[in-house]
Amino acid sequence: MNNVAHENEQIGWSREEMAQRCAQDIEDGSYVNLGIGIPEKVAQYVPEGREVIYHTENGLLGMGNAPTDEELDPDLINAGKKPVTAVPGASYFHHGDSFAMIRGNHIDVCVLGAMQVSEKGDLANWSTGAPDAIPAVGGAMDLVAGVKTIYIITQHTTKTGAAKILPECSFPLTGRGVVNRIYSDLCVIDVTVSGLKLIELAPSVSFDYVQERTDVVLTNASNMSV
Repeated sequence: MNNVAHENEQIGWSREEMAQRCAQDIEDGSYVNLGIGIPEKVAQYVPEGREVIYHTENGLLGMGNAPTDEELDPDLINAGKKPVTAVPGASYFHHGDSFAMIRGNHIDVCVLGAMQVSEKGDLANWSTGAPDAIPAVGGAMDLVAGVKTIYIITQHTTKTGAAKILPECSFPLTGRGVVNRIYSDLCVIDVTVSGLKLIELAPSVSFDYVQERTDVVLTNASNMSV
């Protein structure tokens, strides 16, 4: 399979498809916190017949999809300050109580973005560490420390083509050994005690194509070649 992209040709999954693929792995009845960016899109793709209860750090349990113009309420926002809806039965509470849910290990899954992920599951997603970088840690450190399962959605490389999956993170860490699974535009990777295991490839992407763009050696879980 030739993986050389022609101009404007997409290789791998789109952002919407990455979010949809991640949503497939969230179990029925889970309490889920979504990070800013691509992770927010996961809420749109709950498989039919499955109930997922979305939580926000600013004090809402039972977050719905983005509102239509008729539904928009400027006082109803998520932690990223974007308008949301509330599903029937939703509850509102102080953000201190919201963090008590996180720190008390009551949230099942958190989906976050990443700047870098190490082969040991270390996560860097809040700052490049540059002197002029604007700190934006938000609740990420609490989430990776207190939520049971951490999923990462990220482009496989930076805009300049540099690998984001590395032996060690060079940016300031959000948490050590916290990532369970990575969903990129090219593949799905599990973080295991024996290293990173590639478990699924995006359409028309080969294992070698992914390996060339990853700075650590991947295990090919299913001998995938296409």
